[in-house]
Amino acid sequence: MFSEIYRKLIVPWLVFITLLLLTPRAAHADGGAPNLAYISGTAKGVTIFDVAQQKITGNIPATGDPHTILLSTDGRFLYAAQPQNGRVSVIVAKTGETLCTASIPGQPTLLALDPGLNILYAAGNGASSVSALDPTNCAVKHTFQTDGPVYGLAVAVVGSGISGSTGNQLWIASDDSLTIFDDLYGQRIGSVPIAGGPQYLIVPPGATVYVTTRQGSIVAVDLNNHQVISLITGGTYGTMDYDANTGEIYVPDQQHNRIIVLTPINAGFTLPHEPARMIDFKASPQAVAITSDGQLGFVALSDGNLAMLDIPGRQLISTTFVGGKPHFIITGLYPPAIGTTPQQTSVLNSVLNVAAYVFVIVLLVVPIFLFRRYSKAHDTGVKR
Repeated sequence: MFSEIYRKLIVPWLVFITLLLLTPRAAHADGGAPNLAYISGTAKGVTIFDVAQQKITGNIPATGDPHTILLSTDGRFLYAAQPQNGRVSVIVAKTGETLCTASIPGQPTLLALDPGLNILYAAGNGASSVSALDPTNCAVKHTFQTDGPVYGLAVAVVGSGISGSTGNQLWIASDDSLTIFDDLYGQRIGSVPIAGGPQYLIVPPGATVYVTTRQGSIVAVDLNNHQVISLITGGTYGTMDYDANTGEIYVPDQQHNRIIVLTPINAGFTLPHEPARMIDFKASPQAVAITSDGQLGFVALSDGNLAMLDIPGRQLISTTFVGGKPHFIITGLYPPAIGTTPQQTSVLNSVLNVAAYVFVIVLLVVPIFLFRRYSKAHDTGVKR
């Protein structure tokens, strides 16, 4: 009887627990969790907005007019481009302490993160290069040379393994083209001419890169064959984000005080009519962030306000004044309570991994021990 229970119930459960504990998990490089929103360029540098409480709960006094900000995949560290200081900083999200800084040429305003290789890319309009940083210590590991000033950066997750751990593609917008590098080996693997001069880039899951241009258009580029498709013209566009549930692309149209929502493009299907819809505001939207669950949207407005949107309900929830001139916004997890340096984080992860293996071993050994005791007791009873 016990053997039947062990075989039919306990063994499948052990297999499930083992796989759950030992299987790596993919993470979003751009944050996305609906816990906190970080807004750069505010009156206090970087403002922290608690989503559940719908109020400002803190500030990070980052100097140098911070522009693009990103989060580590666990929400522990905030990466900030500070053009006036000519540097990129790694900041402990929980405490606001600056962990390390790196001097970057060209007044850096742009960042991109490869979650598989854990490499942070930084660049600015004042230099023809992109710096690859180790975010654990801010060391410059490699420099990618471009054909002109850099106006946009994005990582396309195309490598095999979790989050492309065997190498992805770094897409760089320069004067009149997109340059593509293999970010594992640093090799240039392609170039795509873009009329009007490419600017901001975003690469949602799938096979399409969305690109705004400095002359006021939005185009889509096929990730595989590099075909360029014109989508929208006649605006001035800010940094974009996408809804992970629907694939829709949200683009700030700064010229017309609205967010343009684009229907995702799928290879082999008829091109959709664009835009799918528009969201109007009283001030110019500078940047947008959509939470990974597709429920909420946040828009940084030029008048110093933060707009919170109900995405499925297509309505404004609230507006909060953050001050300054907001440049960028990202959402993410609450920072972990412990482990405020990469070294502490590494030790913590090692301890957790060891604990997970010990737990799995206990789960495997205890039932076997109980089964042996049961069998022994059963055999003794039969002899009597």
